[in-house]
Amino acid sequence: MYDISSQVLYEDNHIIVINKKNSQIVHSDKTGDVSLEELVKHYLKTKYNKPGNVYCGVVHRLDRPVSGALIFAKTDKALTRLNAMVKNHEIQKTYWAITRNNPPKEQDTLKNYIIRNEKTNKSYITKDVNNGLYAELDYKVIARSDFYNLLEVNLKTGRHHQIRVQLAHMGCPIKGDLKYGFGRSNKIASISLHARHLSFIHPVKKEPISITAPVPDEPLWQFFESEV
Repeated sequence: MYDISSQVLYEDNHIIVINKKNSQIVHSDKTGDVSLEELVKHYLKTKYNKPGNVYCGVVHRLDRPVSGALIFAKTDKALTRLNAMVKNHEIQKTYWAITRNNPPKEQDTLKNYIIRNEKTNKSYITKDVNNGLYAELDYKVIARSDFYNLLEVNLKTGRHHQIRVQLAHMGCPIKGDLKYGFGRSNKIASISLHARHLSFIHPVKKEPISITAPVPDEPLWQFFESEV
């Protein structure tokens, strides 16, 4: 099984943070591909020579074509507390997104209502405030290349495909995101959205944790990382 040790960003007795690749799935699905959850369990079992099953709790998720920092819990206590922190928006998540079009403002707050279509696995902006879910994020342009912008996005809510649908609605679909209006796909069906930074209070130690995930090893990502 694939060794994910090079993707470990942080680890202690309670949690482990992985820099997810943009081809990896978090949970097993109908594709039958090995999930990141399984890879983390294998890593822990091998590293610590654990007999039997290994505990690994998924705290949150990233879409398959998205890369970046992802938290797993190594104990039930940590998972319970982290789940509560996610629910109470106590984990700050900062994303980087590459877009082709210039946003209407250099920085702004986007506020919309989102409705999800389960059959198509796609979300839409809606004016129906009774059935839609409120979605809010802050963005700012932090770098530019000849053809693309790098946006830093801070989520205020956590909705299905929120960044993807809100940026597309603004006129700035994410590079490679065919589902939300970008014209061409990226290699390996990835999209140029990266969970760059996580900050939170450790669920057990009660110490501040701040983690930055290096961007994918691709020329445009490497360019933008060097520019910021």
